[in-house]
Amino acid sequence: MAAITIPTPLRMFTEQKKVVEVTGSTVGQALDDLTRQYPALRDHLFNGAELRRFVNIYIGEEDIRFLNGLDTQISADESLRIIPTVAGGKGV
Repeated sequence: MAAITIPTPLRMFTEQKKVVEVTGSTVGQALDDLTRQYPALRDHLFNGAELRRFVNIYIGEEDIRFLNGLDTQISADESLRIIPTVAGGKGV
């Protein structure tokens, strides 16, 4: 099974699990499985059928937006990471 690393701010929706095993042959299918397992997570990752703009999904060092997006093929032993964009702070 593929695995998705969950960032700390989203672990409250995955029973504090750092890594969740998922099924699917594409990133989209893997995320669908993740949100089937943890439905409250869906609104934090998706806006309708699209990933939210501030949610980045990586396979290794590759952002899926520069691959085939949600249609990016994955293997059963793939490791994915959800990395939310962080903004804020004070300009100097």
